[in-house]
Formats: sequence, structure tokens, C-alpha cells
Amino acid sequence: MRERQSARERRRAREFEAFVAGAGGRLLHAARLLTGERTAAERLLTAALARTYAAWDALGDEDPYDRARQELARCYARTAWRRRPAPGGPLGAFPPRERLVLVLRLYEDVPEEQTAAWLGLSVRRVRAVCARAAATLPRDAVITGPTPP
Repeated sequence: MRERQSARERRRAREFEAFVAGAGGRLLHAARLLTGERTAAERLLTAALARTYAAWDALGDEDPYDRARQELARCYARTAWRRRPAPGGPLGAFPPRERLVLVLRLYEDVPEEQTAAWLGLSVRRVRAVCARAAATLPRDAVITGPTPP
């Protein structure tokens, strides 16, 4: 029984390591857009990946990238509402909620409905926040990204 459990744990660890190797860079960039600094982004990503790993066996057919991205948004939302992120990066002038909406909608290309559900907002509110924030984005700010893995 221990051998079977140990083999399952090793397989789980290998799968998760492969996932992080493929998606970690993109998730780190999203975290960096949210926090405005590398150290805070690494802490945020570590927390999100820990929560993703804890749920790894229960994912079933769910896309692990979607789960990690959702955990990243949750972890950021829990901390950023209490503590304003550093004013660095292309989104430094925006308050936390607008940063999160912009990163999810423009960088991660998460649909409005899904963004609204993750943040507990109405679709109308997400649309308004995104439109207002996008209208004030500096012209040289590039936050769109490639298609997720």
C-alpha cells in the first residue's frame, strides 16, 4: 500500500513540476503585473501554486492553468485589498481591483463572465472597470500576452 501511495505521490509531483515548468513564467509575469515588484510577485505565485498543488488530485478534467490563474487572483485579492501594491510596472497607477481586472481580461484573456464570478462582481461592473482602466492605460503599456499554455 505504501509503495502504491508513494508511486502516486511521485507521479503527482512530476506532473505538477512539468506544469510549473511550462506555465510558471507566464504566471510569474501576471503576478508581477499585479504586484509591481518581483519579490512580491514570487511570494504571490508561490502561494497560488501551493493552493493549486493541494488541489491537484481533485482537478479531474479542470485545466490546471485555469486553477492556478484563479488561485493567483484569489491570493492577490485577499492581500491587495488590505495593502496597496507597489507603484511599479505598467499598472502602477491603478488600484488593486482595476489591476486584477486588467490582468485577467487583457493579459490572461479570461472572459468577462468568468472574471466576474472569480471576483464576486457583476459582468457589467467588470466591463466598466476594464473600460475605465484601459482608457487610462499609458500608450506604451503592453500587458497583453501570448495564448496560455
